[in-house]
Amino acid sequence: MGGSGRPPSPPALAPAPAQPWRGSLRRLPWFAGAVLATLVFCAVFAPWLASKDPTAGDITTKLIPPIWMERGTMEHPLGTDRFGRDILSRIIHGSRISLLVSIIAIGVAGTLGTALGLIAGYRGGLTDTLLMRMTDIGLSLPTILIAVVMVAVSEPSFRNVVLVIALLLWPRFARQIRGETLAVKEQDFVALAVVAGRSGTWIIARHIFPNVVPTLLVISTLQVGYVILLEGTLGFLGVGVPPPNPAWGLMIADGRGFLATAWWIALFPGLAMLLTVLAVNLMGDWLRDHLDPKLRQAGARVTAATATTAAPIEPAIAEAPARGD
Repeated sequence: MGGSGRPPSPPALAPAPAQPWRGSLRRLPWFAGAVLATLVFCAVFAPWLASKDPTAGDITTKLIPPIWMERGTMEHPLGTDRFGRDILSRIIHGSRISLLVSIIAIGVAGTLGTALGLIAGYRGGLTDTLLMRMTDIGLSLPTILIAVVMVAVSEPSFRNVVLVIALLLWPRFARQIRGETLAVKEQDFVALAVVAGRSGTWIIARHIFPNVVPTLLVISTLQVGYVILLEGTLGFLGVGVPPPNPAWGLMIADGRGFLATAWWIALFPGLAMLLTVLAVNLMGDWLRDHLDPKLRQAGARVTAATATTAAPIEPAIAEAPARGD
């Protein structure tokens, strides 16, 4: 009588489908988002968050150290400067200046640079040559030196700082948007619009511009950190937003003569600027990876390959033939 073999093993269960939203949540720049959210919150609600007037000094409370040091007080958690002004209140109000300068300067520069880049890329020919030579000249200028000269000549003020930064920033947008326009205008839908008799303005507005918006968002985000550093540099050199406005660069300049005795005057504004620029750059890198189709597809392929490799493989059980009696 023939014996029966072992019962066949059950088929291997297919791995559970991956949930892409969980991977996206893990890749979110939480640190950058938290820092930027704090910056925006402080800038919007600065009058209510700051306990002291950022421009009002009191000579009787000058050079008070932070709260955790000897002579520190709860009234001034991060200490005071040489004029008795509260450091924390000045940092909170300084976030408003940095944010406003970044938004307005990037808005002006992005609008001008995007318009010129779209025109140059779509029109081509002599128009493209002239606009790109202007862009090359703008990119070749020593940014900080030109900004210092222009602001010093036009008298330091918030408006002049914003205008100078915008004038120095637009070539970065124009060059990148022109390259994107050259790629988009070769697509079939643009050719069909041309055959249909649509005007160049209509094609740029309806077909080309929507396709360069992701690139524009990434460029704008990455330039925020650069604008904050440039504005801080101008303030440190004394040609930025004039005192007694609580600009971060100006606060660092005020504290450079007290690094040995009152280091907190320059340290805390410098940390605020460092964290803000770092967060903006991390957010810009994440946006670039998230919005760029090529990078997104490459990331999806890597994730799929990793999931396939890591999936449990059920070994096949070789059934030995049973011997009959």
